Amino acid sequence: MLVAMTPELSIVVPLFNEEDNVGPLYEAIAAALEPLPVAVELLLVDDGSRDGTFARALALPRSAKPQLRIVKLKRNYGQTAAMATGIALARGRVIVTMDGDLQNDPADIPRLLAKLEEGYDLVVGWRRERKDHWSRVLPSKIANRLIGWITGVPIKDNGCSLKAYRAELIKAIPLYAEMHRFIPAMASLAGARVAELEVRHHPRRFGRSKYGFSRIYKVLVDLLAIATILDFARRPMRWLVGTGLAAALCATFAGLLFVLTREQPGVAFQGVVMLSGALSAFLLFLALLSYLLHSTRAARLDRFRLLAARLGAEPSTAAARAVP
Repeated sequence: MLVAMTPELSIVVPLFNEEDNVGPLYEAIAAALEPLPVAVELLLVDDGSRDGTFARALALPRSAKPQLRIVKLKRNYGQTAAMATGIALARGRVIVTMDGDLQNDPADIPRLLAKLEEGYDLVVGWRRERKDHWSRVLPSKIANRLIGWITGVPIKDNGCSLKAYRAELIKAIPLYAEMHRFIPAMASLAGARVAELEVRHHPRRFGRSKYGFSRIYKVLVDLLAIATILDFARRPMRWLVGTGLAAALCATFAGLLFVLTREQPGVAFQGVVMLSGALSAFLLFLALLSYLLHSTRAARLDRFRLLAARLGAEPSTAAARAVP
């Protein structure tokens, strides 16, 4: 009988319609992890696949290394949700995420772990030589440039799922929508030490890609959201003062219009006055709401930032440092 040990390392792999990749993926991961002197668990998260992915995962052999755990979601929630589910269930002190299409190479996992042990909190894979169609490579390059420019965290390959994390860091980062590609930017709030490591990338052997130009819209929306979150978390008073100042200016403008146009019989002037007054009231309400949100969420953000002390990073660092 196999005796399950508490794992030190957890490998999380989201799967969606990857029935032909499940077997070879398991064998490649098992071979790569066999030399490691630690207990390892492998979490396969089936993201509502419509083919035989789940059945083939259940048919995989059970062994002491890696300890296999299979999770099935009720429907297709998306890569980030599947990844977040696996991370939440992972028991290891260190967590590694990767794609289930065999394009990431499990043989790179020991190198990621070695880099992490140099004192980093997050190691991001960099697919320098990507083996994808240009319709995936071009949007990815544009997105990486935009993400680095807007968030101030210069990672070359945010979209690479092959990453290694300290569990206490990644479990504290909220993940939703397409936020898995913004993990380095979110980690910057905790002053995490981030390194990049060049990893191998293989052409897809089985199945077909689920990504392309259709993801650009989602990434742009999430990019705006993460930029707002980061900016507000780092400089909340700028948002509060700026919104309040805009409200004051609109109120002043509305008052002047009312004084200047109160003798005018035209309806248009009265409408402008009413709109300006309503806008000032809305902006003032927005400023108050922002203040309340900041006050109620401050404790959570402070707890997140305090991770820097436990992770060994310098707490004074405002942004994550990318190390090639």
